[in-house]
Amino acid sequence: MTETSTPVRRRKRKLRRKPGTAARAAPAWQALPLATWVHEYLRWAEVSRLAPASVGMRQRSLARFVEWAHERGLRHPRELSRAVLESYQRHLYLARSKRDGQPLSLHSQEVLISALRGWCKWLTRDGHIPANPAADLEMPRMPRTLPRVLLSVDQVRQLMALPDVQGLTGVRDRAMLELLYGSGMRRSELTRLQLGDVDLANGTVFIRQGKGRRDRYVPMGASAAHWTRRYCAEVRPMIAGHAGQVGEAGQGIGAATDWTLFLTDYGESFERGRLTDMVSRYLRSIGVEHGSCHVLRHACATHMLEAGAELRFIQVLLGHADMSTTQIYTHVAIGKLIEVHAATHPGAKPMQGGANGLQGAIGGGDGGEVPGGAGEALAAVWALDGEDDDGGAVDAPAQPEGEDERGAGGAAQG
Repeated sequence: MTETSTPVRRRKRKLRRKPGTAARAAPAWQALPLATWVHEYLRWAEVSRLAPASVGMRQRSLARFVEWAHERGLRHPRELSRAVLESYQRHLYLARSKRDGQPLSLHSQEVLISALRGWCKWLTRDGHIPANPAADLEMPRMPRTLPRVLLSVDQVRQLMALPDVQGLTGVRDRAMLELLYGSGMRRSELTRLQLGDVDLANGTVFIRQGKGRRDRYVPMGASAAHWTRRYCAEVRPMIAGHAGQVGEAGQGIGAATDWTLFLTDYGESFERGRLTDMVSRYLRSIGVEHGSCHVLRHACATHMLEAGAELRFIQVLLGHADMSTTQIYTHVAIGKLIEVHAATHPGAKPMQGGANGLQGAIGGGDGGEVPGGAGEALAAVWALDGEDDDGGAVDAPAQPEGEDERGAGGAAQG
């Protein structure tokens, strides 16, 4: 039997007033010469209806390049060449994270270089430079990695039991955890949910403008609907009312007219980093040191696959544009594969009679049948196994959502 987790008992929290913050000074890179063309490019990206999170990611990526180029005396786009860009690519390969001193992940390098390639393409098209120096720049090849963290069903139960639902914010935290696991939605999609997006009577949620600006309508499950209903009835009115009072006093921003579903203690929408910290704290309480919101998305897909769900339904639930992204879960949902192996592999059965027993097993004397549905899961694994690892095309750069959404420690993102 698995031990049941006791709720995290913290001191009762009271709604607070958000302290005033001083206006931030403009970043130093914005005063550098190359920043002029970066700002024009970002304005073009906004007009072209690029997702705000993607515009922000490109701004941060190009700011890093502008600072690097300024240190080397580069002041105008015409001074950029393929040799300069390859030098910057080597710089990223050798760079270390300021946070932990580790090398930049391949995904981080890809995002930084992808933004630079997009900027150079725009510079060429608008006539700022005669030729695109990044046209033949090779991108780092992204490996097909599996999620580093995969929660069991028992671990999910332990996680859901952690929030102190007797307190003010425990109900809210429980509802958010249940929605992440029940619907498989992304972190950014949860933070953007509006009150009208959830249908508690039917247990469904409408996700607006998900990754790739695609809408989808998905189930959330009875448990998520229950806790979301309780949050909306008991907790959210208190948070919104307190924030509205603070706003009327001129000491904060009221949320009385904000239709965002999940609110912080200050009555504001959750920032993605704040949500990541919350989920990570609960995961560490059950012994999971790596990962955050995306761990629950992985768990949702894997548990459904192991219970017999078809890949195409999981693809719709997760909002994947390509089935190949969903197929990554066939490599981690090995419950059916274990059944197939135990039923068909001679070495998985107890040996009786030495070599004769092995020959009998190979000959099919008492070979078991493949359990129903397990053959399909195994076929899905074989479909990926047949791909040419060396000859395949490099995947197109993913449109970043901001966070690194890679809450599972650099695992493949879906």
